[in-house]
Amino acid sequence: MDDLAPAPDAPVETGETGEPRVPHRLFALKDKDTFVVADAFGDILGVGDGLFHNDTRILSRFRVLLGGRPPSLLSAAIAQDNVFFTSHGANQALPYPGGPVGPPGVLHVERKRFLWEERLYERIACVNYSRDVVLIPLSVEFGADFRDMFEVRGMHRERRGLVYPPQIGERGVRLAYQGLDEVERSSVISFSDPPGRMGGSRADYMYSLQPEGRLELYIEVGEHDGVVPSRERFRAAAARARWDMRARRRHGARMKTSGRLFNEWLEKSRSDLALLTTRMETGPYPYAGIPWFSTAFGRDAIITAWQILWFEPSLARGVLTYLAAHQAEERSAFRDSAPGKIMHETRKGEMAALGEVPFARYYGGVDTTPLFVALAGAYVERTRDMGLIDDLWPALTRAIRWIDQFGDSDGDGLIDYQRGKDSGLANQGWKDSEDSVFHADGRFPNGPIALVEVQGYAFSAYRAMANLAHQRGDQDNAARWAARAEQIREAVERRFWMPEHDFYGIAIDGAGELCRVLTSNPGHLLFSGLPAPDRARKVADRLMSAAFDSGWGVRTLATGEARFNPMSYHNGSIWPHDTAICAMGLSRYGEREGVVSMTANLFETANTFEMRLPELFCGFPRMAGEPPVAYPVACLPQAWAAGSVFMMLQACLGLTVDGWNREVRVADPRLPIGIDRLEIDGLRMGDEKVDLLFERTGRRIDVQGRSRTGVQVKVR
Repeated sequence: MDDLAPAPDAPVETGETGEPRVPHRLFALKDKDTFVVADAFGDILGVGDGLFHNDTRILSRFRVLLGGRPPSLLSAAIAQDNVFFTSHGANQALPYPGGPVGPPGVLHVERKRFLWEERLYERIACVNYSRDVVLIPLSVEFGADFRDMFEVRGMHRERRGLVYPPQIGERGVRLAYQGLDEVERSSVISFSDPPGRMGGSRADYMYSLQPEGRLELYIEVGEHDGVVPSRERFRAAAARARWDMRARRRHGARMKTSGRLFNEWLEKSRSDLALLTTRMETGPYPYAGIPWFSTAFGRDAIITAWQILWFEPSLARGVLTYLAAHQAEERSAFRDSAPGKIMHETRKGEMAALGEVPFARYYGGVDTTPLFVALAGAYVERTRDMGLIDDLWPALTRAIRWIDQFGDSDGDGLIDYQRGKDSGLANQGWKDSEDSVFHADGRFPNGPIALVEVQGYAFSAYRAMANLAHQRGDQDNAARWAARAEQIREAVERRFWMPEHDFYGIAIDGAGELCRVLTSNPGHLLFSGLPAPDRARKVADRLMSAAFDSGWGVRTLATGEARFNPMSYHNGSIWPHDTAICAMGLSRYGEREGVVSMTANLFETANTFEMRLPELFCGFPRMAGEPPVAYPVACLPQAWAAGSVFMMLQACLGLTVDGWNREVRVADPRLPIGIDRLEIDGLRMGDEKVDLLFERTGRRIDVQGRSRTGVQVKVR
């Protein structure tokens, strides 16, 4: 997806038994700029897991042992609201000091964990279900390597800072590291009970537990010491964390269908978006995904905000405001920046601070700037909030000026890219792995490279600016920007269309040669509304063919193309957000049955991943009785994967909200397969709300709209 994306040939995480630790076997929690990833036991082993704060791993080992052995795993889960992780286990045989071995399976071991105010809280509870007193040798192993996120992802550093010796106290240990950036990073592990023996990496206890007795050990991990974990602290912080998550999940209209599992998908997706959304000074902002991209990305946030814009526009407002505040002001080849360009990503770790990587604030995304402008246009169409547009107008005009002055580097009228330094991203569209753009014979193109979907985004951006200028009374600029949009449309139709394939090529290289490859990128072109209807129909037919449709989703690259690999990052894998954008593009041109089929495919995929769609998964064809194949190092959860269900649902319904005319429009609606009823309650329009009911009657979908305060609801 983004900076130095993890590849499938990167080291795959393994547990104690050597078995692969794939994403759906790991469990993630997040609070602000802190997140934790652990296995089903709740353990952290220091591979791709850990407790991270500001892109630094502050806990790289965290294990609970009974008699020197991990418990036997019974089950593990994240709560539906994403607040708690709970692991259930049972003891293996326990050695009695100087005596016999105690029987296995008599102790229930529960680990319950959550994050609050960027601090980890954990309760280890043991219950004795035997009829005898049980001696429990319980140990907690811990450690912190203070690795930068880019080190965790595989980058090697010649030099590192100073790791301080552990500071050992009666109830805790402080671990600290002085980085080369002169910043001290610390991790304090605190225990409610004083251990019998405390070291710099382990705390040992010996408990005696009566029949039916229960013991609880509380642990906290954070930057600050001086606190003693307790039951009271745990319960108070847990209540606040749950209340805060409940408040975040309440934003936007509520949806309920006649399908229990479909409702679970909707609720889990909403919970994932709430988990990943961080409150900034500028408003809510969705971080991209855990573990690799738990930070602010430009493109990801824009797409995520667009996916839910129709029922929750406040996220788009937060995204637009944040990105405007971090717009580039100067030219830098290292950061791929130029005045007016919108940020691609930001990082807070040591390597970014030192300039070892360019991602402290990086601008190497060719599509983020036009997407920013296009989202502003979509936001005002949805909300009629010209007040925000007035505030953002200087940023919007700088952004469109960047597209005019810097986006077209070779003067051919197309928006293109070429990285400034080798440390930056070689490819700067959403498919930004190094091998994602190529010619039909597999050759890599020379830059600058003009991607087909980026032209669609630029088309949308110019049209948005024309509409906004018209609303502001600036008819000269409105006409100029509208004309520029049409110029882009004409250039795309003339230069990207491949009549032999009835499809658009992925890119034009620096020599003006078209990369005649069949990819999912033209689905984004349909989303922008650029193609002529007859060509859009041909593209839709191709995207719904077996070459693209795996039975689980839309492949990023059609089968039979050079470099096709269903296990790759971008060359044949399936990305839920990509499928959703293609579906929305199809819906824009009137296709519904194909959209319903795509929605069913993603729903069934989500069902195999416990209702949480991963960042991507492999593009193997669907086989009877077999689940989709996981991509080994995908982010889970991922913001634009979580938002996909809402864009898919909007595409099925043919629903748009017209803020200017205060109307809700529904065109030729469909319901997902197996769903006979859908209620949308509290769809906000300004200060007022609308309720909608979609109900299947035979082969027809009946739609009822009820205004709570007199807003007109138009259904056609």
